Amino acid sequence: MSDGVYVGNAGRDAALDRGWLLGHFKDTGDPRHSEAVEIKWGVHPRGDERSQWVEGEERTALLVLVSGRFRVELPGRSVVLEEQGDYVVWGRGVDHSWFAEEESVVLTVRWPSVPGYAPAGDDGSRIS
Repeated sequence: MSDGVYVGNAGRDAALDRGWLLGHFKDTGDPRHSEAVEIKWGVHPRGDERSQWVEGEERTALLVLVSGRFRVELPGRSVVLEEQGDYVVWGRGVDHSWFAEEESVVLTVRWPSVPGYAPAGDDGSRIS
């Protein structure tokens, strides 16, 4: 990493940091450190779901379906991602939750990368 380049595998690297590949939480000096954006490779077994809604979201998020069938719950609506490449974007202040209807892989991009951010009652892990 001394040359400012990191080469990895999303599936293997994601397992090391609860799915997160890039963000403020990576060590300074690591090319994956960013205060501007966070990226997650989320692998979810069928039936996996958020334990509670995220409330008071401070970031904008983009969630893209790589494989499977994944449902994002937003205030007043459910969005089902079922074809590879389906995606949903939500902005600051939009509460959300999710449920893996089938074994799913999703790519999440959030911005900005907010240090110390965790919704009330969260176990401190990064969320999507």
